[in-house]
Amino acid sequence: MDNDDRQIGYVLSRREALKLLGVASGALLAGCAPGAVPTTSAPSQTPVSGSTTAPSDVPTEAASAATDTAPACIVRPEQTEGPYFVDEKLERSDIRSDPTTGEVKEGELLALTFNVSQVTGSGCTPLAGATVDVWHCDALGVYSDVSDPGFNTAGQKFLRGYQVTDANGTAAFTTIYPGWYSGRTVHIHFKVRTDQNFEFTSQLFFDEALSDQVFTQAPYASKGQRNTLNSTDNIYDDLLLLTVTQTDQGYAATFDIGLQMA
Repeated sequence: MDNDDRQIGYVLSRREALKLLGVASGALLAGCAPGAVPTTSAPSQTPVSGSTTAPSDVPTEAASAATDTAPACIVRPEQTEGPYFVDEKLERSDIRSDPTTGEVKEGELLALTFNVSQVTGSGCTPLAGATVDVWHCDALGVYSDVSDPGFNTAGQKFLRGYQVTDANGTAAFTTIYPGWYSGRTVHIHFKVRTDQNFEFTSQLFFDEALSDQVFTQAPYASKGQRNTLNSTDNIYDDLLLLTVTQTDQGYAATFDIGLQMA
């Protein structure tokens, strides 16, 4: 599984993103204005990773001023699909189980919410009716429904599924914190598709300290020491780093993404 992915997606440069949105650089990097895109409510949460501040290359004053003019979404880079996408057409919010056997994959619960918007020259609007697919490996680094030199899970469909965004552009999933495998840092794959034949594919990443903490627990710990970190992964992009919070049940993260569809 060392060659899971290779970089093929087109990533917007800073200049291209600014030109697309027609806003100041501070506004782009500051991201969402508070409350601009509705988000689903979550249980009592404690931040455990990521940052709610602007990136270090944006002056604090500029980031603060930009919140009044920032678009209601953030342009994110597209990344490679990898060899493990299977179009299961499996509509469900809780993707932890295999639908045939009912077996639920063990691991730390992760409530993952996407807020999807469409980017226009004047701003962003929630994108309703889009299909959001999510797929990732289990706690031991195994994907479902694939034949690989290290395993054969053909016919199983754990940790795969899709949701259709609601009127607020929201799609919510219940899954587990992903494990790791050789050659890749910890990640989740996702794909957004529309009836207009638009398709966007990318990946989500996790804070290293949080992963280290999670992987000391069962069943993750039996996998041993991982050999690839964010800093050595050839696909990792900090624009796709999730801010994860701890909840009474496990962990939660919300990801805001703006898509150029024209």
